[in-house]
Formats: sequence, structure tokens, C-alpha cells
Amino acid sequence: MEKSRVLVVGGTGYLGKRLVKASLANGHPTFVLLRPEIGVDIEKIQLLLSFKEQGAKLVKASFSDHQSLVDAVKQVDVVISAISGVHTRSHHILLQLNLIKAIKEAGNIKRFLPSEFGTDPSRMSHAMEPGRVTFDDKMVIRKAIEEAGIPFTYVTANCFAGYFVGGLSQPLIITPSTDHVLVLGHANVKAIYVDEDDIATYTIKAVDDPRMVNKTLHIRPPENILSQNELVQAWEELIGKQLAKTTISEEDFLTKLKNMDYAEQVGLGHYYNVCYEGCLTNFELGDNEEEASQLYPEVNYVRAKDYLKRYL
Repeated sequence: MEKSRVLVVGGTGYLGKRLVKASLANGHPTFVLLRPEIGVDIEKIQLLLSFKEQGAKLVKASFSDHQSLVDAVKQVDVVISAISGVHTRSHHILLQLNLIKAIKEAGNIKRFLPSEFGTDPSRMSHAMEPGRVTFDDKMVIRKAIEEAGIPFTYVTANCFAGYFVGGLSQPLIITPSTDHVLVLGHANVKAIYVDEDDIATYTIKAVDDPRMVNKTLHIRPPENILSQNELVQAWEELIGKQLAKTTISEEDFLTKLKNMDYAEQVGLGHYYNVCYEGCLTNFELGDNEEEASQLYPEVNYVRAKDYLKRYL
């Protein structure tokens, strides 16, 4: 079967560059959006040029120029958006409304995968302010896609390993200490950790899979469903010593949260949902949902315990 032509929007970002790599590796004719707003960011320009050298086609378009987006979309079969939704850096989720209008007008797209890749927003209506803005915005995008009648696949990838595994599930820490760890509550709540390259691999697997039309792909590798205690224990086994532990109760965590700035409150609110409430593992998948490691068992995903070895 001929591979779909894939356009990656946000291809220079943390996950976007991995999606470009995975698309190329899987033999898809790969297009990457080149936005004039990139300005003189030389590192992003050089990254885009490296994609071009690997066989990707750079397509110039801007979210503020509707016709340029339509023209870009008409060149491909599938659009994957990895536009930033991280409040600590930038949050552009609603810009995708412009992309949806272009996809609707172009009328040729077989599948749109919007920028999600984290917690399933459809299950986060209870999330506290201001952190819930991330989920609310993503639900606005879902509603617009479905009202436009655009075929879709939503991808929820849970906890990025670089942020959560590297930091042993400690907020605002991304490398593991060999001395001390902050324990969130009783630390027995299960979370789901996924290597970022595996996220891209599973996502690209889904773009031509008829089983994933108008469904949600949940990336939940069974060996990576771990509590913070289990993650810390894995690190302790690797370094051959026990860490000193300080526990922060749910009440103290929420008190600390109130004194932080907006962006930090959004980010730490998500840690609260994951590590205290267990929002990633407190539900069963429904009829229009599939689990990636079951759907694509040929993918040898990175185990969280092996991911930790890179920090030795």
C-alpha cells in the first residue's frame, strides 16, 4: 500500500522533530511546515534544513495566512500537529483552529492528528484551575474537528519520559539525584511513562491504520505503568544506594501551588492530577479507543527502567 504524504506542523519542537524522523523512517513522503514567524532562529532553521537533507520537503505557510495553509494542506494526505501546548514556554493550541479551517476548505485530508500527546483531555473536566485550561483548549479543538467532519486520530501519550522519568516524577526536576528525592504523598499512585521517540513511532503507525479512523490511541506500555515508589526503586537499584526521602502531603502540595506564578500553577496542577489523583490509570478504555502496545506489538518500546540508565 502506498504510504500517505504526511505534513508535520511544529516540526522543530520537542516532539515534532521526532515525528518528522519517524515519518521519514517509515517511508512516508514527509512535509514540514516552515513558518515565517521562525524569524532568525538559526537552530530551528538548521534543523529544518537537516530534515530537507534527509528527504523532507519544507512547505512555507503561516497561521495568519489562510490561503498559504490551504495550499500547504493540499499537498498531503495526513496532517499531524505538534504545536506547543506547554505553558512554561508557550501555549498555541487554539491556533489550530486556523489549521482546521484550512483542512476543511482543502477537502483532501484523510486524517488529522491534532496536538495532544499528553493526558486525555476528554477525561479532565474535573481538573483544577488554572491547569485545566490545557484540557479545555484541546477539547475546543476536538469539537471543531468533529463539527467540520474531518477524519481524525487523537493520540494520548501520558507522561513524557524526559520530564517524568528523568526527574523521578518530581516537579521542576528533570535529572535524577543520587542523594535525595521528593516523594508525592504515599507515592503508590500509578502513572504511565513513555519514551518520546516511541510516542512518535506509535503515532506514525496510526496514520495509515484504518482501525484508528475517528478513534483515540492511548499509549500505555504495560511495563511502564509504575508508581513513583517503583520508579525511585528502579533508580536506587541502578545506583546501588537508597535515596533520602522527603514527603510532601497533598495538602502541602496544594498550598505550595497557590503561591506560584500562572505557568507553574498550570504545570504543577498536572502533576497533582497525575501523582495524587491518578488521572492516567483510573479508567478503562471505551469502544472508540485503542491501546498502542496491543495494536502494534512489533514496537519494542523503551522500558522506563532502561530509560533511567542514560543518567548513569
